[in-house]
Amino acid sequence: MENLPKNKKIVLFDGVCNLCDGAVQFIIKHDKKDIFRFVSLQSELGKEICNYIGVDQNKIDSIILYNPGVAYYYKSTAVIEIGNDLGGIYSLISAFKILPEKLRNYFYDYIAKNRYKWYGKKESCMIPTPELKAKFL
Repeated sequence: MENLPKNKKIVLFDGVCNLCDGAVQFIIKHDKKDIFRFVSLQSELGKEICNYIGVDQNKIDSIILYNPGVAYYYKSTAVIEIGNDLGGIYSLISAFKILPEKLRNYFYDYIAKNRYKWYGKKESCMIPTPELKAKFL
């Protein structure tokens, strides 16, 4: 995928999920090193990236962190990796790595399964403000 920005990590997220939108806004606010770019899973590019890395988009209700040319992470591991990249107090989330991934993902899946019920859903993906547009692919 040559058209992706160099030296940036791509966060793929559910563009109609209010919880996911809040997470994206949180990451943008705390991304002091300008590490991340964002793509909705529902977008054409989001679908292309999922196909490229071999993730069946129909079976995933997760955030995905894609580090082009290196690796990708999803569910709880993506959250931990994002926290590490944000640094500071957010890197403390890596303490959850002591838990087995299967257990971490059990809780992640429970929240993901109920995210629309608890946080609501948008009719369409958010449109970034002009100043945030550069963060979205």
